[in-house]
Amino acid sequence: MARVISLDAARELGLPGRVSREIVSAADGSAAVTLRHVEIPPAAEGAAREPHSHSDCEECIHVLSGAGMFWTRGSEQPVSAGDTILVPPGEPHYTRNSGDEPLVLLCFFPTASLGKHK
Repeated sequence: MARVISLDAARELGLPGRVSREIVSAADGSAAVTLRHVEIPPAAEGAAREPHSHSDCEECIHVLSGAGMFWTRGSEQPVSAGDTILVPPGEPHYTRNSGDEPLVLLCFFPTASLGKHK
């Protein structure tokens, strides 16, 4: 049965350098997707970000608000509200805030049980 899930009900993941809330995953009864809401504070307020990867699936990141830089394999590209990033499985990456306001992302993974970051 379809459900409406409030962001307030999402689980805080305690990941470094950001506030990451898991809205939907296998823990919520999903059979095929994980969805996270991520807020990255301005650089002066947040911890430095480190590259990570997801060996088991792609990641699709949609920028809801703010401005940042997306890093992968030694190069960076600017991102802002309305941009979408598609990251292949196993590709090291991270997104950092380059603005004065929080960088807010919606991160989608086509798996209900996301493996550990590598």
